[in-house]
Amino acid sequence: MKRFWKDVAVTAEGGIALDGRPVRTPGRLPLVVPFPALAEAIADEWRAVGETIDPRAMPLTGLANAAIERIAPDAAAFAGGIAVYGGTDLLCYRAEPGLLTERQAAAWDPVLDWARARYGVELTVTDGVMPVEQPPLTLARLREAVFALSPWTLAPLSPVVSLLGSLLLGLAVVEQAIDADAAWGAAHIDEDWQAEQWGEDALAAETRAVRHAEYRAAVRFLDLIRA
Repeated sequence: MKRFWKDVAVTAEGGIALDGRPVRTPGRLPLVVPFPALAEAIADEWRAVGETIDPRAMPLTGLANAAIERIAPDAAAFAGGIAVYGGTDLLCYRAEPGLLTERQAAAWDPVLDWARARYGVELTVTDGVMPVEQPPLTLARLREAVFALSPWTLAPLSPVVSLLGSLLLGLAVVEQAIDADAAWGAAHIDEDWQAEQWGEDALAAETRAVRHAEYRAAVRFLDLIRA
């Protein structure tokens, strides 16, 4: 779609208006955001559009569309898709004993300790990649934690969890129990270790940069709904 508007404004209700006309989601629902800081940031994305719309340059708009159109109508179903990460959380799978294991423990054990205290859960940690079952009560409590979140939090939590490979890290980011940059670093300890041993792959680095930009956009969304 080519740009057809000159003026972008935030309405009193938190909607986005282009030359006075309301912006709608792809499914034609009103794009109304109940968080002033987020609404203004979304408006800035529309102000920054050049000759044509590039959705990749408008991640906040995309996450807001998802919250309104995909998540709000059935938040429980969407939350369930996120909660399944609790059964195979990255932080529970360690390397064989050695320097890498020590790095994993230094970054991951404080998050596991936080989760135990915050949610009253016990987590099974193993060496290697063979699946281990987490206690049913642990899975149930982590599921409850995800289901308690609003669609506006679930929208950014989904990419955060998938990009980090860890529900525990995602919940810690949401609750500000860990710095977002520290969470990103913790999730990439294994990858960084491999790069140290064998050198960095240019294609992998490019892919990681794209994923990091997506992650930062989701974290910014979270920050804006807290503002």
